[in-house]
Amino acid sequence: MSANDVSFSVNFLSGLRQVLGEANSLLPLHEPEFGGNEWAYVKDCIETGWVSSVGKYVDQFERQLAEFTGARHAVAVVNGTAALHIALQIAGVKAGDEVLVPALSFVATANAVSHCGATPHFVDSKELTLGMDPDALAAHLEFVAERTANGLRNKVTGHRIAAIVPMHTFGHPVDMVGLMGVAARFSLPVVEDAAESLGSTCRDRHTGTFGCMGILSFNGNKIITTGGGGAILTNDPDIARQAIHLITTAKQPHRWEFVHDSVAYNYRLPSINAALGCGQLERLPNFLSRKRQLVENYRKTFAHISGIHFVDEPEGCHSNFWLNTVRLSEANMSVRDELLAVANDAGYQCRPAWTLLNKLPMYQDCPRADLSVAEALEASLINLPSSPKLAELLS
Repeated sequence: MSANDVSFSVNFLSGLRQVLGEANSLLPLHEPEFGGNEWAYVKDCIETGWVSSVGKYVDQFERQLAEFTGARHAVAVVNGTAALHIALQIAGVKAGDEVLVPALSFVATANAVSHCGATPHFVDSKELTLGMDPDALAAHLEFVAERTANGLRNKVTGHRIAAIVPMHTFGHPVDMVGLMGVAARFSLPVVEDAAESLGSTCRDRHTGTFGCMGILSFNGNKIITTGGGGAILTNDPDIARQAIHLITTAKQPHRWEFVHDSVAYNYRLPSINAALGCGQLERLPNFLSRKRQLVENYRKTFAHISGIHFVDEPEGCHSNFWLNTVRLSEANMSVRDELLAVANDAGYQCRPAWTLLNKLPMYQDCPRADLSVAEALEASLINLPSSPKLAELLS
């Protein structure tokens, strides 16, 4: 390691200490926080016996989600992957199809496509949003796709291109206005992977509400948690009804008979998890407020460290800053990994962005566009400790 790299590492670690103080024990990347009505609601489920997928807290959680996001309907499911799987199926994705997804995303985005029997088709990201690039997507589709009577077809593979799945990376909104324009131009449905972006808006509209559906995740490391859980957002009542039917084994209503009209899933969120989510949603504005305090300190501190800059919210957007992120001015995987090692050794749990999905063994042979920007982002992004409670460390 060169003297410059050593100095870089020292400055990076100094920036973390300036914001977070000395790490006497491990400071996690993002940990859940409980302290409101969560225990009271969960205790009520236990005392009344309503702990499974039927109960008042499931309905209450869905109402609260719809109200907070501005979606007409929210359907609670067991996790974000299940939500995306069902949403893609409802959007018409079938076995043998291709679905356009960002190469820079968590593996669940591609896995949900595979669960439909379809193939992920990887596209590039935009530097300013970290998410799917509308211009690059449009140029790629003009080159690789052709319109047919059965929809858009990949000229190389011969398969139908069935949908677009943008993902709001680390909570930063994608350019949804641009992407919806591309989707309309090529007659493709949009299902938003908003797993990380509860509380984020693009032009005053909540993420997950632009496409025909959007999905959320409430895993233990998300901005609010139900332990494990997810939701489908939609403004279409028919889609909401279809989603509820598919996640509850497609059972026809009857007082005692068990009649199911299609192959479906047992994906409904249990009431005990929804109860936890209701308590967490009550605290969400406070979580968002404290995370913004942390953002301000990271932003100011890393403005004075050369060779690295803070990743801010895109213009016209309001991010939840689920994971605060810095980016190296020059993409360099070795330098990135050295900074990660120094930070974690010192007790600050930092992590890189995900390995690009097209590099994973099960997805190496999938169709892909040019991924130059995604490759540079992979080699230069570092996530920083981002829990709301870290705002309490600020002086």
